[in-house]
Amino acid sequence: MGRHLASNVLTLLVVALIAIGGLIAWGQKQFTGPGPLEQAIFFEVERGATLNRVSRDLAERGAVSSAPIFRIGADYTDKAGDLKFGTYELRAGAPMAEILDILTKGGQSSYRYVANYIIGVGSVEMRLSERTPGTGEVQEVAAFAPDGDVPDVYAELVESGRPIAYRVTVAPGTTVWQVAQGLGAAGFLAGETGPLPDEGMIAPDTYEVRSGSDRAALLADMVAAQSAIMAAAWEERAADLPLASPEEAMVLASIVEKETGIVSERRQVASVFVNRLRQGMRLQTDPTVIYGMTEGKAALGRGLRQSELRRDTPYNTYVIEGLPPTAIANPSRDAIEAAVDPAETDLLFFVADGSGGHVFAETLAEHNRNVARWRAIEAEHAE
Repeated sequence: MGRHLASNVLTLLVVALIAIGGLIAWGQKQFTGPGPLEQAIFFEVERGATLNRVSRDLAERGAVSSAPIFRIGADYTDKAGDLKFGTYELRAGAPMAEILDILTKGGQSSYRYVANYIIGVGSVEMRLSERTPGTGEVQEVAAFAPDGDVPDVYAELVESGRPIAYRVTVAPGTTVWQVAQGLGAAGFLAGETGPLPDEGMIAPDTYEVRSGSDRAALLADMVAAQSAIMAAAWEERAADLPLASPEEAMVLASIVEKETGIVSERRQVASVFVNRLRQGMRLQTDPTVIYGMTEGKAALGRGLRQSELRRDTPYNTYVIEGLPPTAIANPSRDAIEAAVDPAETDLLFFVADGSGGHVFAETLAEHNRNVARWRAIEAEHAE
């Protein structure tokens, strides 16, 4: 009798072990095998979210077949406490193990919606784009000025709290005042800009921010970026430049920036001004005169008058010797590098060529012929 009972208990134990093993094998297959997602999605792990909350949300979105198995897998792999805040792209058919790895490894968030706030020369615009999960295709869905009507698609996203990746883009050639005004009009930022940096000391670039980011902190990041660019460029500057300091290099770089938007000719443009400085010639550049009149707060909107070219101001390079007292805009990295490493030329003049670029000359006679050709082009366009 005792032996029969012991045999039955042993049999039941073996059956139970087999059942448990089968259950574990099934759970492992569920955890590592293809998942139920039919289409790629963006999934947000909110700040402070628990594993229980995340596993339930994944199940509700159809990303995992079982919230309990997802939690067990997280515990088994020692990742239960490693969830990282962010928005992530989950591909179609992603296994639970892959999803867990994505949500705990963190890294660059993948947002469905990106709002790029662009501060340009004389304009500010918000561009909202949407990225299709699984394909990477990006489509612009709205573009609007911050002081204009807000599109419904953007207003609804903000009101619903949907994740949006915010970026602030500063275009080359903007002034510090224009950037400060643009930041002040950005409704997704917070705080005051604080004291403005010196002209030229904002690096034109795209900056990743969050809704509620501090304006002063963002401005400080822009200044730190420009300082680093100039420090590196000044360290590698060409020998015998007629520039006494990085500050003077920034002034020259800003002039180069305003004179041409074509990267390939910036070192030539820089060489013209460097050659003029070396020979004691006046720079005679219109952008400095305009800055002296507008203080970088507005576009002139017309051509310069002869009386304005003769007016004695600190920025009128038709009158003063050498560089103006400050930069006249925020120069790009390319313009800064051109200013400290200009092309080795004998060029002293340049004028527009009608195609968006410039034609250069070493002598006044050659330059006058180039100017005559430019005037003829202007006359043709005016007809």
